[in-house]
Amino acid sequence: DNHLVLVSFLNKEFSGKDADAALGAAGITVNKNTVPGETRSPFVTSGIRIGSPALTSRGMKEKEFEIIANKIADVLDNINDEALHVKIKDEMKALASNFIIYDRPTY
Repeated sequence: DNHLVLVSFLNKEFSGKDADAALGAAGITVNKNTVPGETRSPFVTSGIRIGSPALTSRGMKEKEFEIIANKIADVLDNINDEALHVKIKDEMKALASNFIIYDRPTY
């Protein structure tokens, strides 16, 4: 088992850097990452790396992972829709507020 997922965009017009920025604007933290068969610069990349420890540390389970996965798909399917990214960011903030690690939100 592994807590990381590597997602390739080799067949997409957008890069890992683009996906990282769009998901970040939507309140979802990932990292741009090179992928097998990489064709782009290491500063741009063709993929992202998604990790689960920050979510499981909060106590999130399969239900929350499914919600987040669907939001990731929504962002990537609409990578230039900044209004959607803001809406999803608010939804992610609301979800995270149900899984506070500390005695008060830190965002």
